[in-house]
Amino acid sequence: MRGAGARHDVTSLLVAWRSGESAAAERLFGAIYDDLRRVARHHLARERSGHTLDTTALVHEAYLRLVDQTRVDWAHRAQFFAVASRVMRRILVDHARRRRAAKRGGVRQPVSLEALDAGDLRDGTLAAERAGTLVAVDEALTRLAAEQDRLARVVECRFFGGLSDAETGAVLGVTERTVQRDWAKAKEWLYRELRA
Repeated sequence: MRGAGARHDVTSLLVAWRSGESAAAERLFGAIYDDLRRVARHHLARERSGHTLDTTALVHEAYLRLVDQTRVDWAHRAQFFAVASRVMRRILVDHARRRRAAKRGGVRQPVSLEALDAGDLRDGTLAAERAGTLVAVDEALTRLAAEQDRLARVVECRFFGGLSDAETGAVLGVTERTVQRDWAKAKEWLYRELRA
């Protein structure tokens, strides 16, 4: 992402937006647009080719949902991008569920491990080429959140959001070392869960 000056500007704009300054939302969108596109590309890289949502559509849909986030007390840019990534993930999962329901008549189909390259999951480069795979990963992540919320949030930040260890630590209020340990634990947990 951008340098320290841009980070400060984004944080200032987030605070101004939260305070009700009407022009801050427009200035914020201009300041973060390229970074939101990077996050969207990161998400879409894991999708099947020929996905009906493109980078621009995903950014705009996410931003429309983020503008409605009036209850969030934006503290810093890493937090914003973590939330933006979560919103993009929800959009893609909802899209995958609708697609799967239309294709299969709403019947839930199991996803075998062959649908996932478990080695890719261990490396953090999962390529979710089928709607069912994305839904299965989302459901596993939901189960992980019920057991160990911070591990699930690390996955959201690192894997889905493409945030660094430092940015993830800032969002979660933990050290980079803790993020690294949690990331390793979460990958192993998801690997076992999806293999079962």
